Formats: sequence, structure tokens, C-alpha cells
Amino acid sequence: MHIQESINGNEGRFYIQQDDELTGEVLFTKHNNHEIEIYHTEVAEKEQGHHVGEQLIEHAVDYARQNQLKITPSCTFAKAVFARNKSYQDVLA
Repeated sequence: MHIQESINGNEGRFYIQQDDELTGEVLFTKHNNHEIEIYHTEVAEKEQGHHVGEQLIEHAVDYARQNQLKITPSCTFAKAVFARNKSYQDVLA
């Protein structure tokens, strides 16, 4: 699955789209030049259980590392992924 990025000003989105259908997305806001807040994660019902959400969060973590950003996970799913994956602690705000 190919993860795409769409960033417009302070609003951003990482998403997977297959056959013109949205498979999953992570929405975030840049609060300053050093931090993004993941406030929404959604995965299509037929893709749930296939780790699509985790892949999107991993992409957000990679993006943060590449851009020297910290992440505040405010949606329930992102909070749970960060709590389970201790290797993401370096980007946690």
C-alpha cells in the first residue's frame, strides 16, 4: 500500500487510496515549527484488522523524524499505538 501525503499550510493528511476508494487516513495539525498533533485516524471498515492504521501512524512517525518534529497523539487510536510502541517515544511531544 502506498501512503500519500497532502499538506496545506498547518493542516496535513497521510492517506491510502486504492481504486478511488479511501482505505485509511491520519489527519494532523502543525502547531508550530516543531510539533504536529494527530487528531484523527480512520480506516475503512473492510480494511480494519489489517494494520492499515498502524502503517499510517508509522508513516507519521517517519515524517516527524525526517523533519525534526514531535508528535502529540490526541485521537484515541494514535494514543494507543504510541502507548504500545516504545520505539516511537523519541518523537512523542
